[in-house]
Amino acid sequence: MTSPTSAAPIRVGVASGDVVLEGDRRGSVDDPTIVFLHGGGQTRHSWDVSATRLCSDSWSTLNVDLRGHGSSRWSASRSYGLDHFAADIDAIVDSLTSPPVLVGASLGGAAALASLGQRPLSARGLVLVDVSPFVQSSGADRIRDFMTSHAGGFASLDEAADAVAAYLPHRPRPRNSEGLRKNLRQRGNRWHWHWDPAFLSSAFDQPVHRDRLIDPARLGAAAATLRIPTMLIRGGKSDVLDREDVRRFLRVVPHTEYVEIADAHHMVAGDDNSVFDTVLSDFLQRRIHR
Repeated sequence: MTSPTSAAPIRVGVASGDVVLEGDRRGSVDDPTIVFLHGGGQTRHSWDVSATRLCSDSWSTLNVDLRGHGSSRWSASRSYGLDHFAADIDAIVDSLTSPPVLVGASLGGAAALASLGQRPLSARGLVLVDVSPFVQSSGADRIRDFMTSHAGGFASLDEAADAVAAYLPHRPRPRNSEGLRKNLRQRGNRWHWHWDPAFLSSAFDQPVHRDRLIDPARLGAAAATLRIPTMLIRGGKSDVLDREDVRRFLRVVPHTEYVEIADAHHMVAGDDNSVFDTVLSDFLQRRIHR
């Protein structure tokens, strides 16, 4: 892989239903596109390093904020079900001149898979990052608990950094918390996460204790339709996707390439960006026809 380029991204917007999805486009529109889709509670900036590096290998990249996240519009109708996220992927794909490679982590991967279940040939490849139709509910619950534990926001960026450090004890706490500005919004004298609180409350069915974004039957059926090059990347220390979940997915999609990044947890790219980028670049070079 060549050295990252310093070219500044171009901001783009894609209309989908009652929202406009904001994204960063890098590289030439004449090159094939990789669409990066982040996990729940994250923003497009979680892919900045990977997107910049891939542009050096003659790919165009598009990092998108999912609905209700980052700079994308919040849904006035609180529409945050799997159907809506999948429709957003459809809109993103339709805005491009040729089928992209979809790279999705967690929620972004589930949305991409749901979209492909309806339109199996709309992408030229799929990379799922620590997500499959089958996941560990305890790991998903841990993420949800963190996301709902700071509803009142933070008094400072340092306080937010302390919360992240407690949630991700395997990562060193950054000396400078200014980088968190990309993930927080300031309202009054408090800092709040850069996503709509309605995202979790509307996506979780409290009476039956069911996460509407985790639908093994629907996502499993979608996976069974996959005929495009597919890769599943797992963090070796993930508590969301375990090896039995991987084995179940590989039985459904036997042509999948599987890679485990030993020292990474659920947020694979953030935990070991260098290894992740190398694995992704190798897959793209070998398996994706330009």
